[in-house]
Amino acid sequence: MFSHVMIGTNDLDKAKAFYDKLLGTLEVRPARVDGHRIFYITKTGVFSVSKPINGEPATCANGGTIGFAANSPEQVDAWHAAGVAAGGKSIEDPPGVRQGPGGKLYLAYLRDLDGNKICAMHRMPA
Repeated sequence: MFSHVMIGTNDLDKAKAFYDKLLGTLEVRPARVDGHRIFYITKTGVFSVSKPINGEPATCANGGTIGFAANSPEQVDAWHAAGVAAGGKSIEDPPGVRQGPGGKLYLAYLRDLDGNKICAMHRMPA
């Protein structure tokens, strides 16, 4: 359904360092830099971080969350640990299993350096 997701940042260098470490735990290569933007390109889509082109400060979405797919609970834990070590803030419950309408999910939530809410999720076998 989605071709890409783009979020804003006020410091592209810090955002790249943060997301390179974070997404590296999900086997995503470091970002490609394109002027005022960085791109993480995978077989399943593109995640990008950009300085706002209108010159205004970047702000996080109120109510928005960007979710990243993980292959295992261990990968979710590594993602969370890397994010915290890179300056992200752990939010909501600690990483762990949560029951959803579609079954059990292993989730972890962070705020990135610009306040964007991000999540790593692994769908548990039924």
